[in-house]
Amino acid sequence: MNARGVALQGGLAALGLLAALLTWQREPEGMPGEVTVLDISKRALQRVRYDDATRFVEVFREQDGELWVRLGDKPKPPPPPAAAADGGVGDGGVASGPTDAGTAPVATTGAGDAGVAAAPPAPPPPPPPPRELRANQTAETLFGRLAPLKGTRALGDLDAKKLEELGLVNSPRKLTFTVDGREQVLTIAAPAGAAWGSPYALREDNKVFLLGSAVLPDFEGGMNRLVDRRLHTFEESEYDSFTVTQGKSSRAFVVSGKPPKAVTVAPQTAPDKPDEFVHNWHDRIWRMLPVDVLGRGEEPPGGAPEEVFRVDYRKGTQALGYLSVARGEKGEFYAKTEHTAGWVRFHSGLETVVNEAVKVASGT
Repeated sequence: MNARGVALQGGLAALGLLAALLTWQREPEGMPGEVTVLDISKRALQRVRYDDATRFVEVFREQDGELWVRLGDKPKPPPPPAAAADGGVGDGGVASGPTDAGTAPVATTGAGDAGVAAAPPAPPPPPPPPRELRANQTAETLFGRLAPLKGTRALGDLDAKKLEELGLVNSPRKLTFTVDGREQVLTIAAPAGAAWGSPYALREDNKVFLLGSAVLPDFEGGMNRLVDRRLHTFEESEYDSFTVTQGKSSRAFVVSGKPPKAVTVAPQTAPDKPDEFVHNWHDRIWRMLPVDVLGRGEEPPGGAPEEVFRVDYRKGTQALGYLSVARGEKGEFYAKTEHTAGWVRFHSGLETVVNEAVKVASGT
């Protein structure tokens, strides 16, 4: 064999080895990895809704680009109808057989055996209206991770028995994606008795996938994990003055220094005389955290609360935001700011802070 033939044989052998290597390394269908469940672009995704048997959580983007969370309960099913005391007419309303006196049978009309139905049970009350709340950074990350939606494994088409084993038959759990106005629905489930970790997803074309464990926990804990609870979006170092108003009294204060260095607060009329009392009072106000967040347009029980004091923040001549603290009908405290979607509720231990606002605003 000449040199040219040897070179040709060697090249063919090398190509064969390369093809075998690529075939061996290629991941077969159904092997763990990353597979595309829904090929959705981030720009086209408008809304994602998670449903279970009792509630729903939606994450949606409005036209201005803001991301919101909608949380709601589903109507409770009506109670089963009450049966008659003995299940209906047991003896046709007529006593069976003669009495011991030998007299003829007598018709009975008692409520217990006359088949008189009990009054129907009252229907359950309707659920409260859904809450619409600002989404936090976790929700932004989740929303971005869903387009496209990835899974860890593709299981293909499964028969009815296997779908039932996986819990996908009549499962109340759904993920609904609204993409360019069209809905795409995934049925979500886990096998009976299995941990709710990496759930199975049934696509509308009957393809089954195994999802990752990072998708559903955020939806299931929507109120705690997806809602923005911040009172302000500006930082403590960004304002250089604030004004406290309580009733007809109002005082302005200037702020010197920036965290983490020492910060002083002084009346605007005496900037060289720091007021430690006001500094400590405002520090507690700034660090307040709500225990509940009401939705956009939602009023507290009893209606809008009455404002007890207000703080306005500025940087130079520019208004940055405000905090309005109000008392509800039952004595609980609420607040609104430039950032909150509506009212937020605080714990019951603000009475001292509220009372001290009188001294801060009046200087007495």
